[in-house]
Amino acid sequence: MVQVGEANLKSLNELIVDETAPDNLNAGNMTDMQMQSTQRLYNYWNELRGTRSAPERRDVDPTKIRNALANTFILEASPDHDTFNFRLAGSHICSTYCRELKNRSFIDLWHRRDKDAIETLIKAVTDDHAAALVTFNGTSQHNAQLTFETILLPLRHNGSTNKRIIGSITAFEEPLWFGTQPIMEQRITGLRLIWPDDQKSEFSGRDLSTDVDFHDSEDVIDIRSNYGQSSTVFGLSARRYAHLSVIDGGKR
Repeated sequence: MVQVGEANLKSLNELIVDETAPDNLNAGNMTDMQMQSTQRLYNYWNELRGTRSAPERRDVDPTKIRNALANTFILEASPDHDTFNFRLAGSHICSTYCRELKNRSFIDLWHRRDKDAIETLIKAVTDDHAAALVTFNGTSQHNAQLTFETILLPLRHNGSTNKRIIGSITAFEEPLWFGTQPIMEQRITGLRLIWPDDQKSEFSGRDLSTDVDFHDSEDVIDIRSNYGQSSTVFGLSARRYAHLSVIDGGKR
């Protein structure tokens, strides 16, 4: 495999054409990943990890995801592990917010009512090695609306999975104002935790996903209240994340 350092990831953004047309424009349907860039990144990540729960950051080869690279980001834990900041962000992501995102907080992009939900999803990604799939509604500087899909995937860094995350953010369309009006507010409209090793199981995707009413997402914000609580789903041991049930098992 050709090794390409993180410093070269962003520079490759200007050399590629991103093919991100959605396969399905129904933003409320979280059964499948709807954007091609999301699918490509997830498939590459899943292949790269092999028998592990997450691949090593140093193994990521940007040339293998060139058609999704402009929508790809890497997050790193802050020194006190209090938040996750952008280490790298593709050109389309920076255009979404009309600014460079390096060293900026990922969690601070979200509406205050959704921050707890995002923090808990990040914990599920870094601690339990889930993939978190989220759709959200973005509001621009002049109150224009745009739907996005984002995915968060665990990465190992020096053997640890709680220091790096790779993911993508993709708009369902790019109107004329895209890149000139920054997204100022974003609210979760749907979320799903994906357990890659259970994809072929009869329990795959059952009781693991939810859609969120854009106008009232209080049930999502309470997601921390029973984080990790023991439960039983279809007779199997599971943990509860508010209205999500997580079936135990998978790679470590």
